[in-house]
Amino acid sequence: MARSPNFGPRRDGAVPDIIVLHYTAMPDWRAARDWLCNPDAQVSAHYILSEQGDVVQLVDEDQRAWHAGAGSWGDITDVNSRSIGIELNNDGYSPFAAPLMDGLERLLPQIMDRWAIPAHRVIAHSDLAPGRKIDPGARFDWVRLARGGMAVAADHKTAAPLDADTFARDLVTIGYVADVDPDVVLHAFRLRHRQGHHGPLDGVDCALAADLAERFPIAKHRLTS
Repeated sequence: MARSPNFGPRRDGAVPDIIVLHYTAMPDWRAARDWLCNPDAQVSAHYILSEQGDVVQLVDEDQRAWHAGAGSWGDITDVNSRSIGIELNNDGYSPFAAPLMDGLERLLPQIMDRWAIPAHRVIAHSDLAPGRKIDPGARFDWVRLARGGMAVAADHKTAAPLDADTFARDLVTIGYVADVDPDVVLHAFRLRHRQGHHGPLDGVDCALAADLAERFPIAKHRLTS
């Protein structure tokens, strides 16, 4: 079994209460696995999944893998200490292979059950690092995960009034706290909740953010370590 040397203890007694999904941006999953196991790389993840649905554990779940880098989600600034990282082998432009998604749907409930991680805390790398990261990208099927109770989907009946300040507050409420340009955060939000849509902020974005802020505010739902 492949194992990565790139890990350490979780800091301050933290336990995982977030799952972060990534893509490898490499065509060969074995090359990606080997890179995550290379001490010179200084990166790792708890799991990597191949296009064929192979699930390879690289770091024990109770250890701190080095996958998230700089970023924040809600009041969590050391995301690595509070998360489990899963690398999905995908180039970032192609659809995710069906066997890979099947493997992810088998793996996620096990991790969520072991650590009591709710669906709204399964997030994208782009959520915690808007602008710096875009994975797992616009081709990842978040709707499929939400349908299976392994993520959440924003919902709206009608567009809300266009209000940039309220939209920004709602995004902070659900976890987007990066100090970046509003358009960068909007892009990250759409990668996760409105894939394929472009252009300036509109009332649908505001309605989606309001729905999530009402149902999944970080302050109310955050699990303590």
